[in-house]
Amino acid sequence: MTKRIILLTQWFEPEPTPRGMVFAKELVRRGYEVEVITAFPNHPGGKLYPGYKMKILQREYTDGVEVTRLPLYTSHDESALKRILSFGSFALSTIVYGLFFAKKADAMHVYHPPGFAAVIIGFFRRIYVIYDVQDMWPDNLRATGMISNHAILKFIGKICQWVYKHVDKITVISPGFKQILIDRGVPAEKIEIIYNWCDEKVLNSPIGSLPENFPSADEFTILFAGTMGKAQALSEVIAAAAIVEQDRPKVKFVFLGGGVEVEKLNLLADDKRLNNIIFLPKVPIEEVGLMLQNADVLLVHLKDDILFQYYLPSKVQAYLAMGKPLLMGVLGDAAAVIEEAQCGIVALPENAKSIADAAISLATVSQDKLQEMGQNGKDFYIREMSIQVGVTKFCNLFESIKYKN
Repeated sequence: MTKRIILLTQWFEPEPTPRGMVFAKELVRRGYEVEVITAFPNHPGGKLYPGYKMKILQREYTDGVEVTRLPLYTSHDESALKRILSFGSFALSTIVYGLFFAKKADAMHVYHPPGFAAVIIGFFRRIYVIYDVQDMWPDNLRATGMISNHAILKFIGKICQWVYKHVDKITVISPGFKQILIDRGVPAEKIEIIYNWCDEKVLNSPIGSLPENFPSADEFTILFAGTMGKAQALSEVIAAAAIVEQDRPKVKFVFLGGGVEVEKLNLLADDKRLNNIIFLPKVPIEEVGLMLQNADVLLVHLKDDILFQYYLPSKVQAYLAMGKPLLMGVLGDAAAVIEEAQCGIVALPENAKSIADAAISLATVSQDKLQEMGQNGKDFYIREMSIQVGVTKFCNLFESIKYKN
């Protein structure tokens, strides 16, 4: 009998998301019936994407995947209250739809934050809930400065612990995340590590053309692609670029994407009068691959906070799959991948000199060495992180559970 799976996530295509349509389509290809329950797209800018209008419910069908969009309060600025309203409004919409209108499912994969809603729906509809932890709350909210009020952080922490207790299975994106949950009393046997993957097909079949201001072939391009928020702490990368420009003016730093810090970063680069920094607006994922392919090195950077030593940012998978060397400005689990795969250089996060030294080192090695590092990373990705590896692990979970008929 065909098993029905609900994928519950506040963020879904066309928004950037680590487990999106590619996951849903692969489950359909493997014989599952899939419904995605999500919001109207507005992340990361907090404004509805072109072509969408907020309404009570909207359904879309793509290659056998049913996508149900529900309303929410749209916000993704620096206001903690507005962020909470955004999460809370989507949780409310989800509970109403999930309890009274959604078709019965065998299992629900939940990409948090709507974990509270998933537990309620799972209990009353007798659905097995797999909770996919991509961010460690409330730690992430504290580390990024999004919420500093101790009472609010404590309350969010208690909700998270309640969710961890009541879901049936938890998957995490790194060994460090698993250890954090174990330290917080979650049984080890309840947790499974499943790395994120990327949309390999789309990234390797790029469309469009390079922007006119993209660095030329005789320049050395270090590219950051993704959200530019407080967690990324990119002001130190700007400071590193200022150091690099003095020694290697042909090394260019390209920042591709959107986020709450973009305007501040632009002003900072202008204030320093840097000629080696280029900002490019967010583009569809189909166009990102071309720029990744034409970069020499791909950059990852997060704030120097102990929490982020347990993170493996989702862009790492896309970078590895492209066969490019990485400049890794994250310690811990992310740095361990670079060292194990021998696919780049690790720099100290929020340390302009260390980042600059790493950039200059990569710019001075031979093309053969750069290609070797890139291929090492791609081989590691295929072996440990590819969509085939990850989805197979999820399917094993779906097949092993005792369904709550």
